[in-house]
Order: sequence, then C-alpha cells, then structure tokens
Amino acid sequence: MNDTGPKDKIGGLRIEVSGTVQGVGFRPFIYRLATELGLAGQVCNSNYGVEIELEGPRIKLDQFLRHLETDRPALSEISGIKTTPTPPAGRTSFAVRHSDTRGARTALVLPDIALCPDCLAELTNPSDRRYRYPFINCTHCGPRYSIIESLPYDRANTTMKIFPMCEECRAEYDDPADRRFHAQPNACPDCGPHPELWDNNGAVIAGFDNAMTAACEAIRQGKILAVKGLGGFQLLVDARNDEAVKILRRRKNREEKPLALMYPDLAEAGKDCHIDSVERKLLTSPAAPIVLLRRKPAGSSLSPSLAPENPYLGVMLPYTPLHYLIMHELGFPVVATSGNISDEPLCIDEHEALERLHGIADLYLVHNRPIARQVDDSVVRVVAGRELVLRNARGFAPAAFSLDNDLPPTLAVGAHLKNSVAIASGYQAFLSQHIGDLDNTGARRAFSRTILSLAGIYDLKPAQTVTDLHPDYYSTRYAEEQKLPVRAVQHHYAHVLSGMAENKLHGKILGVSWDGTGLGPDKTIWGGEFLVSDRKGYERVGHIRTFRLPGGDAAAREPRRTALALLFEMYGKNTNAWKDLPIGTCFDSPTLKTLLDMLDHGINSPVTSSAGRLFDGVAALIGLKSINAFEGQAPMLLEYKTAGIDTDEKYAIRIDRDRRPLVFDWAPMLAGIIDDHRRGIDTALISARFHNTLAGVISEMAQIIELPDVLLTGGCFQNKYLTEKSLACLAAAGFKAYYHRRVPPNDGGLALGQILAAANAGREVE
Repeated sequence: MNDTGPKDKIGGLRIEVSGTVQGVGFRPFIYRLATELGLAGQVCNSNYGVEIELEGPRIKLDQFLRHLETDRPALSEISGIKTTPTPPAGRTSFAVRHSDTRGARTALVLPDIALCPDCLAELTNPSDRRYRYPFINCTHCGPRYSIIESLPYDRANTTMKIFPMCEECRAEYDDPADRRFHAQPNACPDCGPHPELWDNNGAVIAGFDNAMTAACEAIRQGKILAVKGLGGFQLLVDARNDEAVKILRRRKNREEKPLALMYPDLAEAGKDCHIDSVERKLLTSPAAPIVLLRRKPAGSSLSPSLAPENPYLGVMLPYTPLHYLIMHELGFPVVATSGNISDEPLCIDEHEALERLHGIADLYLVHNRPIARQVDDSVVRVVAGRELVLRNARGFAPAAFSLDNDLPPTLAVGAHLKNSVAIASGYQAFLSQHIGDLDNTGARRAFSRTILSLAGIYDLKPAQTVTDLHPDYYSTRYAEEQKLPVRAVQHHYAHVLSGMAENKLHGKILGVSWDGTGLGPDKTIWGGEFLVSDRKGYERVGHIRTFRLPGGDAAAREPRRTALALLFEMYGKNTNAWKDLPIGTCFDSPTLKTLLDMLDHGINSPVTSSAGRLFDGVAALIGLKSINAFEGQAPMLLEYKTAGIDTDEKYAIRIDRDRRPLVFDWAPMLAGIIDDHRRGIDTALISARFHNTLAGVISEMAQIIELPDVLLTGGCFQNKYLTEKSLACLAAAGFKAYYHRRVPPNDGGLALGQILAAANAGREVE
C-alpha cells in the first residue's frame, strides 16, 4: 500500500491473486491469516484465481500483504497480485464466499497431486473413519486435473458432483479451520467412490476392501490386473515373475520397450537401483513421476524381460491411496504400465476397458469416480543435477506460461509424434498433458478430446491455430479443417522457442536444435540445426552435413538403412569398402542393390541433416541395432554404452568456417569410428568418443557464431551423456548454456514453441 496516512486508520482493500491458487488450501490460508490479524471481509474463487476483500487497520492490511506471499501454501504459486484501495463497508467478520464466475477464465488448474503424509497417516490408522479408504484426499493431495470439467474449481465443476457428501464430510468441507475445507474430491466410505473387482465379462467378483485383497492375490498368482487409477487404466503384474512379464509383453504387443515399475517404498527401490538425493526428492515429490534410475549391477530378483539391454529402470512409488494399499499389501515391485495396446491412448472408462483390454487383462480393479481426461504417468530423468521431464503428464500438466504479448484465443496443435497441444489467451499459455503419437484412430480421438476438454476448462474458442510446417502431420490437417487462420512454424525453431519460453530467454541466442526429423522450408528433412534465434524469427547458420534416407520414414525404423546411406555418401556403391563391418550382413543382395540404386538416383530417398538419424546410423554401423523395436531404440543403446566410461577423447571433425550456413562434416568422424571398430576397440569407448565429438562440434560452432547464450533443445537432448558433455564443453569455452527442465526437449514441448511464435508473430529468416 502506498498510503502515507495513520497506520491505525481503518481502510479497505480489494486483492486479486492469480496463479496456482485453487485446490491448494489457499482460501483456508487466507481465512486464517485474516482472522489472526483481526481483519474483516471475504474470500472467494474466481475465474482468474482468488478474490479477497479486506478492511481493518492499515498496518494490519500491510502485514496481510507481506504474509500473503511469504506464508502461502506449499503447493500454491502466485503469478500476480493486484490491489485496489476500497472504502470500508463496516464488516465485522471474515467469511469464505461462493465462487465468482464472472470474467474470463484464467485461473491455473492444478495437476493431480500424490498422497500427502496427513492422509497417509489416516489411511493406515485403524481408528480413523477413512482407514483403508482408497479415495482419501484433502486440500494438500488428490485428483485435480483428471476430475475438473470447468473453472472455477468447485465440486459442481468436477466429476465428484455425483457423490453428495455425508454430514461428516460436509462439516469438514464447510469448516475453514479443517484441512478438507473446500477439498473438492472430499469423500469417505459412506458417501464417496468405491472399488470393485470385475472379471472379463464385467461381473462383480468383490467390492470395497475385499476387492483390494482379491486383486492383490491375483497379482501374487501371476495374473495381469487392469487398475483404474487417477488418470486412466494401468496394467499391473508381478515384476519378479518373468513368465507373467513375457505374457504381458506378448498380449500388449510391446516387444522390447522398457516397462515402468512401482515399488512399495524407497527402501525397496533402493535394493535394485542407485538413488541420489535429487532422484529421491523427485520420487517422493507431490508430482511423484516415473524416474529413470540406474540399476545396481547384480542380485536383483526382477524379471530380465522388464527392460532388455537397458541399464536404467523407470521407477515410481505409490501416489494414490489405492496404489498404496495394493503395494503395501504385496510388499514387492510390480510392473505398472499404461492400460492400452502399445501406441494407443489410455483407457479411462471401465466399460471401455473391458472391450479394449480384453485379451490383455485377466481381472479389472475399477471404481465409480469418472475420469474427465486421460493423464499418463510423467517420466523424468536427472540431467546435470536437476530434473528433465521427458513426458509431461500427471503431476506436471497442465503447465502454465506467461507471454510477453496479448494473444487472441489460440490453439497450437504440436507435432505428429509425442503430441501435446497448447492453448493461449491474453498473456497466458497452457501446455497440455502428453497425448502420444497420432498414428491411429484412438490416438487421434484422444487428441481431439484433449483439445476440447482443455479449451472447455477455460471456455476458450480459438480464433486462430498454429501448426508445424509439415503438411502431412495429422495435427496440421486437423488445424486446417477448423477453417480458422493458420500459422505454420518451422519444427526446429518451435523447439528453440519452447526452450526460450521455459528459460525466460529474450534477445538473440544460438539454438542447437537436434532431433530425428522436421520439415525445413527448403523441403528437406532438418534435424541437426544451429539456429540464431530470437522471439521474432531465426536464421539457419549451421547444420549437420546432409545425406539421403532410403525409404524415408522406413529409415527411422531401420537404422541399418541410415548406416548404408552414410557409407554411400563416403564410398558410393563400392561395397567392398565396408562389407567387413556388421552392416555388411544386414541386407540380402537384392535388397542391398535396390537400396543403393535408390540412393544413387534419389528415388524415395529424401535429403536430411538429422542428428537423430546420425545416431541411428552409428549404432547400426558398430553392430548395436539394425532394426528398432520401438522409436529411438538405437540412439538409446548408443547412449547406454557410455555407462562407466570416463574419457574426453574425440574423433576428427571438419567444419568449413568460410561457408554459410556452416556445415559439420561427419565423414572424418565416421572414418575414425570405422577404423576403431576394425581394430577391435570396445563399442563403449567408440560410443563415448562419438558423443564427445558431437559435444565438441556444438562448442566449436558456438565459438564461430559468437553469441554468448546457447540453448540445447530437441529430442537428442533427452540423452544424458550428450547433454552433460555439451554443457561442460560450452561452459569451458565461456558460454552460458541452457537446456530444458519442465518442458520436454522432444516433440512433447513443441506446442509451447508454436504458441510463442504466434504471440510474437515475427518474420522467420530462412
């Protein structure tokens, strides 16, 4: 307050608070703070956050404003506080009022939150009325995004509206001194949701606590249990039972891709994995994501089929009371993978699950609380001492970002793979949860539903759409069908913009945007780009030497094709130059001749500068993987080979400093890799030298371009070794380097970059 009058004079104040202030105990905090200071007035939720009206001595109003920011609830985040002096109205008490639904909806929707210590204590207390109740929650934990239908965040606007509260729950809900005050999912065994165990025909086998006990017994017997969780179904099976894990893989059509695990607690997880302090904090955080942990070398009782050839395990802890009850009755780790056939969206309805998971699950542990939208488990790994979100979902989504410019209602539809979408209006943007690859009808339906539900929460009707430059992406075609103005943004520039938004970067930077594929304005496939960028546009100042991809998208599935393409660039059709390498046995003679002819004549062999495909080619060249069982497998194996290797050795490189754009010629590096392989050098050392070389290239390019700030973005920087080596090389050369944290570096963050492009609407320099 700026008033200089007497501090004991009675004054009034209207305060508008925006940010994450609904569903986190913010109004009870305001009530307690106001009453402790002897202030009168009221507080209510609004479409933009929380609105407070106060009156009392001005010194107390000043104290209130100070405590508002310093003492706010732990889960809350304040993005703005607007104060307006008002005349005193003569109020004598403080009250919590019903929500004000006037105005535009801009309040931040809180992600779903893991079970809190207070609720866990009640869950395990035999004398508590919620003992072993699998839907216990309070203002500090429980479902949020997965149950909300519209703003403001009131029970009537959630899927909990079908459960009238009993007298005891209502008394808690109405008491500002209770931690369940206006906890919208508040319930108990007498009035709330309940579990049931179903067979494959939907017949009820058991209900309530008996359902939980019978479900656990089924897992002990090696059965596959479909569980309706927080944001969709999961498939659970004993992680120690190799035969059961193999059956799950076969039924789910998931041959080699790693399966996530849930452990009863940290101590059990620590028996199989190394867990550092940052990883421990992530596992036990309110977000409670899947965290990639390094396996311990021996002594594990886990199935060898969980994550073949992978030194990491994706681990999470129980994050709902239902999971806690299951895991602590079992006492051993289980596979907890998404409830779907591979590449399809999650099932969120129990009747849908009976149909879609038929032939996969043996039993179904369901409940009658509707799920408003699918929300997968988030996936995180620790890179350079902090979290890097690889899949933005439960616990993190939706993510909110501030914009520099006022934007009309806008929809950004993201990419085709690892899709997420974003909406924006005014000065705020919201990035959705992970949706997935848009290759099938189910995923496309989930894409459409997510757009409608996220826009519906904010009552937003898009006036324009933003897409990728690629015309054949399903997301692009969807946007064009909306008959709204469309702005197309180049893929790798959108990656850079997403990193700039997260890191709050302004001005010119060097964006190192490396991934598998993205259409360039020259109609070639980009992927190893150096872009001088700001929020208005970009200039392509460098890239990886181009090569052809025989069969186009088929090369992404078959790293052997990329290896052949790289060798063709170096040796032409002279197969004698490399027939002694592992790639020499990957093709029969007719196939080899066809592919070489395709490369020679440029038939169905698009030109690319892709860093991701370069990883593919090197992996196949040294015999690690010739055909991927899942997207990105070969580069993952190449990274995993670096485990335990400590070297700064590099291969030779060539960069023509007089050419613009600059081109990193990988041929000398590839010649060194081939020579090492022929000399019997271990593939682990070859892989480390390869990664070190790429990190050195990034640093050398930065030194030529001479911009002080460098951003690493794109799917290649999911790679821990590459990212950490690149950061170290850049720091040693005097650059300030940035990378992602909460926004995925892969295509899951692309929609945010598209929004930023629309907000700045500048000219892209090609």
